[in-house]
Order: sequence, then C-alpha cells, then structure tokens
Amino acid sequence: MIAEGDKVPRLTLLDHSGVRFDLSSLEGKKVVLYFYPEDDTPGCTKEACSFRDNYAAIKAAGAEIFGVSMDDQKSHQKFREKYSLPFPLLVDDKADLAKALGVYVQKNMFFKKFWGIERSTFIIDSEGVVRKIFRKVNVSGHEQEVLAALKEI
Repeated sequence: MIAEGDKVPRLTLLDHSGVRFDLSSLEGKKVVLYFYPEDDTPGCTKEACSFRDNYAAIKAAGAEIFGVSMDDQKSHQKFREKYSLPFPLLVDDKADLAKALGVYVQKNMFFKKFWGIERSTFIIDSEGVVRKIFRKVNVSGHEQEVLAALKEI
C-alpha cells in the first residue's frame, strides 16, 4: 500500500475518450487523483459535481484533477457529459492503479462481500510524490479538504 512520501507508480490508463494516459506525464504538475466506486451513483455524482463546482479553485491552486474508477470508457464519457465534468476520468478496469495505491479493497454490503474501489483521494506534488492521502472519504465537504491540502504544497 502506498504511503505519503512515496512516488506514484508509472502506469498507463485510458481516459474517457479512449486516449492512452501515462501517469508519468503528470510530473511537473500538482495533481488531485480521486478514486470513486461507480459512475452516476448518488455519492459518486455528488463528489464529481463538487469537484466540478470547485474546478476553478483547484486550477488556481496550480493542480490538475483526475477521477478514476473501474467503469469503462463509454460509461465515463456519458457520466462526464451528463454532469458537464471539466476534468478527465480514467479507466482502471483491471484495478491496476487501485491495487497499486491500496484502494481496491474487499467490501461488505447487505452481508455480501465483494471487491471494489474504496473512495479515496491522493494529492500529488509536482515531482510525483504523494503528499496527502484521504481514505474512506466522506463526500460532504471533501473538496474543501482537498483545496486546503493543495495550499500546503
């Protein structure tokens, strides 16, 4: 499991448009990398829209933002369009990045166990080092926690 102070692994994922995206291309920029369980579900929509509504402030803090889930490209594209999300959504369909960052976990809902993404956010500095990790994120007010963390970098 990755910890604060570790470098982000170099992986390549597809974005919502089907374009290959290499995480190493983010070096030189501050990054908000947030993981969410599923497109167009209540909590995930609320989180995405709060980041959308604070997008200008995130950019003003010198950061780029990327959402990541195991949904496919088509699902991401529909989700972005439906809610006018201005930032890329990355496809982690095999949970490679989620596993590398320790957010692919066993969950339990209604006495049924399954594997999925734990809502988490990583703040990464311009050298590719994880500076802040938020695990088991509570969506309400999370964008303010992220903005505060960005100001500290």
